[in-house]
Amino acid sequence: MGRDFGFAAALAAVLALPGVVAFTALFCFDSLDPVTASVGAAASVLLALLVAVPCLVALGGARAAIVVLLPDAVSAEAPARAPYWAGPLARAIWPAVRRLARAWREHAADAERRFVAAEAVIAAVPDPLILIDAQRRIVRGNAAAVEFIGRDAEGRDLAAALRNPVLLAGADAILRGGPARSVEFTLAGPVERVMRAEIARIAQIAQIAQIDWPALRGAAAILTLHDVTALKRGEQMRADFIANAGHELKTPLTALIGFIETLRGPARDDAAAHDRFLGIMHEQAQRMARLVGDLLSLSRIELNEHVVPTDRVGLAAVVDEVARGLELRAAERGIQIVRALPADFPEVRGSRDELTQIFQNLLDNALKYGHRNSTVTVTGGVAGTLPAPLVWVAVADHGDGIPSEHLMRLTERFYRVDTARSRELGGTGLGLAIVKHILNRHRGRLDITSTVGQGSTFTVWLRY
Repeated sequence: MGRDFGFAAALAAVLALPGVVAFTALFCFDSLDPVTASVGAAASVLLALLVAVPCLVALGGARAAIVVLLPDAVSAEAPARAPYWAGPLARAIWPAVRRLARAWREHAADAERRFVAAEAVIAAVPDPLILIDAQRRIVRGNAAAVEFIGRDAEGRDLAAALRNPVLLAGADAILRGGPARSVEFTLAGPVERVMRAEIARIAQIAQIAQIDWPALRGAAAILTLHDVTALKRGEQMRADFIANAGHELKTPLTALIGFIETLRGPARDDAAAHDRFLGIMHEQAQRMARLVGDLLSLSRIELNEHVVPTDRVGLAAVVDEVARGLELRAAERGIQIVRALPADFPEVRGSRDELTQIFQNLLDNALKYGHRNSTVTVTGGVAGTLPAPLVWVAVADHGDGIPSEHLMRLTERFYRVDTARSRELGGTGLGLAIVKHILNRHRGRLDITSTVGQGSTFTVWLRY
């Protein structure tokens, strides 16, 4: 309002100046007496004010009419009529101002809805979604992307978050104007993950979908990451299962076929041979059943190996349960299972069934390969410091031990130090491979130490 008065005063001064100057000049040249000159100058100022004041009123009314368009006023409905003091100009433009204000409010509300919709869509995408600008810098990402690449990735080059040449080359090609594409790449880590990235330019998406979302402004391309690890592993597992099953089942199947042919031929009437051969066939069939069961178990574990379990499990209870279940077998060989876990042994993050399978395999091996009338000891404790302390559980036997050259290969599929003895004891060669893959899923590890003639110790490390 102060600027309006200043404008009016300046206008009045400009209008009054010629008259004041003229009357002053006439007075100076003695053409007018002082009274007449003063009256004339005053009249000039009065006439100027009579012209400037209506302009001031009109200007104030117009300002009052247009103020409804300001951003902080768009949510308020403009009055139906102009204020009485607004003047004829404001009253004339008031209806147009009201329509303009209403249109502005509707436009602002529509833009807000679009923005909210864009934010909701981006946030609801379950896979990591990353927006990058023309310089390949990360503009933003949804919640899944933040969890995947970290909160500090925004504003940095894509290479700082995902260092993969295949992905970066695909992003560069898109930013140069190339068509949308899909690339696959592998992320290294404790467990390798296979990712598929769908990359497209924002302009191309906006043109196809006919959208102009504020949430996408500033971004040149969009990346959507899909974890296809399970799919790839499923394909590999089918091939591995066929190869492994075909190789390992060949021997017992050949034996079964041979015994069946013998029973149907030369030993048809030999009762003693019947009993002996049927016993062997039963053992071979059980071996095949164990082998198929272990292969299926290993396949299931590998399928979910990239997904970390989140349940809380008490390891002491798991070890006690497994040990009680094996007490009868231990008694048959005169072996005593000694459990020496601390009373305050902490819980760990993991799957109870899979952790049970770990200690079932380790204790079963200790009973198989430990000497008769010996002990199998289970100890445990906590190691490391925050924020990533570890829990360890060690299973130690008193057996023949394992030569050092074999230790690195014990967790390979079907690797056996003594093939004949392993098969004689009912081993499938998959027990420690299953343990390794379960620990990979739990982001743990297995340490093996052994002294020939004294025994072996298998130590499981887990996070808690």
